[in-house]
Amino acid sequence: MLKKKVEFYWDVGSTNTYFAIKLIKPILERNNAELILHPFNLGYFFKSQNYELMKESKAKLRNRKQDLMRWAAKYNLPFSIPRQFPIKSSRVLRASLVMRRHGLELPFVEKILDRYWEQGDASISEYEGILPTVIELGVDPDQFEALCEADEITEELAKSTNEGIARDVFGVPMIIVNDQLFWGKDRMEFVEDELNKDMS
Repeated sequence: MLKKKVEFYWDVGSTNTYFAIKLIKPILERNNAELILHPFNLGYFFKSQNYELMKESKAKLRNRKQDLMRWAAKYNLPFSIPRQFPIKSSRVLRASLVMRRHGLELPFVEKILDRYWEQGDASISEYEGILPTVIELGVDPDQFEALCEADEITEELAKSTNEGIARDVFGVPMIIVNDQLFWGKDRMEFVEDELNKDMS
C-alpha cells in the first residue's frame, strides 16, 4: 500500500514548527503517511512583506509566550523560549538539504529543533554549532560544510521557498494534504480529516 503524502513547510526559527512536528507524528503513523519536508526561508519572506515579529504589540507578544507555554504543558514538551531570538536560519535550512542527500533530513531537523527550542542553543545559526549534530548522525563534517555553501544548495533553498510562496505559503508550519493548506500547530484534526478522505 502506497503511503499518503503530507507536505510540511518549516523554518527552525518558528516556535509552531517545533510543536507541529511533534504533534503530527502520531497522525502520520495512524494514517500510513509520509512527511515531505520543504525548508522555507521565513526571514526572506518576512522581509519581502516588510513584517517584523518583534515590532508587534507588547501585549500580543506576552500572550503568545503564555500560549506557547500552555501548549508545552498540555503535551508535556520541554519547550522554552531561547534567550537569543530570533536567529538567522538560512544555514540550518541549507544544512537540511545537504542531510537530505544522506537520507537523514528528518532526524536532523528534529534534533536541531530540539536543540534550539528545548535547550536554547542558538549556536545552530552557524555551521560550527550545527556540526555536532551532523557528526552525531554520522556525516563527514568537512564535506557537509562545503556542500552547504555550494551554489546548488543555495539555489535549492531559494527554489523551495519560492515554490512555497507560489503555493500560497505565508507562514510556517504550513501542512499540505491533497492541495489543502493547513497553517500552524493547531490544525491537526483537519489534517487527519483530509488524510482520511483518501480512504473513502
